[in-house]
Amino acid sequence: MTLSKKVLVLAGDGIGLEIVAEAVKVLRALQAAGSIEVELEDALVGGAAYDAVGDPLPEATMAAARAADAVLLGAVGGPKWEPLHISKRPEKGLLGLRAGLGLFANLRPAILYPQLAEASTLRSEVVSGLDIMIVRELTGGIYFGQPRGIETLPGGERRGFNTLVYSESEIERICRTACEIAMKRDRRVCSVDKANVLESTELWREVATRTARDYPEITLTHMYVDNAAMQLVRAPKQFDVMVTTNMFGDILSDCAAMLTGSIGMLPSAALNAAGQGMYEPIHGSAPDIAGRGVANPLATILSVAMMLRYSLGAPAAAERVEQAVSRVLDQGLRTADIMSDGMRQVGTAEMGDAVVAAL
Repeated sequence: MTLSKKVLVLAGDGIGLEIVAEAVKVLRALQAAGSIEVELEDALVGGAAYDAVGDPLPEATMAAARAADAVLLGAVGGPKWEPLHISKRPEKGLLGLRAGLGLFANLRPAILYPQLAEASTLRSEVVSGLDIMIVRELTGGIYFGQPRGIETLPGGERRGFNTLVYSESEIERICRTACEIAMKRDRRVCSVDKANVLESTELWREVATRTARDYPEITLTHMYVDNAAMQLVRAPKQFDVMVTTNMFGDILSDCAAMLTGSIGMLPSAALNAAGQGMYEPIHGSAPDIAGRGVANPLATILSVAMMLRYSLGAPAAAERVEQAVSRVLDQGLRTADIMSDGMRQVGTAEMGDAVVAAL
């Protein structure tokens, strides 16, 4: 055995239960092969937690997350819980985990497997060889800023408001993370902001420029977020590492997901300063297909690979998982979201079993 680590498993809502089950199969297969030693613990979060105890993030779940080396999350949310007060909605459980664990750095790779070039909505020559890392600040910005709320004005009209706020230290640590990652890649960082109209991102640009001076090998560029969205679709391979705010990163990473053929292929990691992380696919709970056994588990399985690399100290096992996914795609197995002519369509469990067999 090469390590002994504790992993908290939070299946969540919707397809989360199905896709996490396949990821757990992979972890257990690696353990059976002697590649890793892990202790798995299950807990509730999101809508499932609200239904059980009236809280999307129970204290017991938060305590277990703090005690774990890594957290594996499926997805949260769904129409069932939308009528709830915002403080009780499933998404508050996700945001609470990020804030409670100090997970400030969200790593979202957008890699196009060559077997899926035809699944992308863009021409293959535009996306072939795509390999982008989007580094999203995760615990600040407009999602967490205060004051926020909905107020009633003197005339009776209601007004909603949110605050976009960033401190220099928050900006510096995420930009430094991006530079460190870029040093292991092509040494190019594009900082995305809206400095022409938002003072908070004017500061972002200033601090990003200052931080990059500590990395003379890095080429730093700046881009407004609207142009960045356009460039991701026009010429995505111009990017190596992109670093940006919480909200901009949320939007741009979903845009980048479609370059790869399906949002069902993209994993993510959210890390704190100690290397503890939460790992999840970037897609949602997909309640429209939940329980049907057709969801793509590969993003969740690839999230396990990121977990092995960044939090569990098992890079060799991470490579094995990534290679297994590639071999399964070579075999022509596809879930519905990445299906193309001449391939064989499989369900969630069959895809998971195929990855385990390929290990």
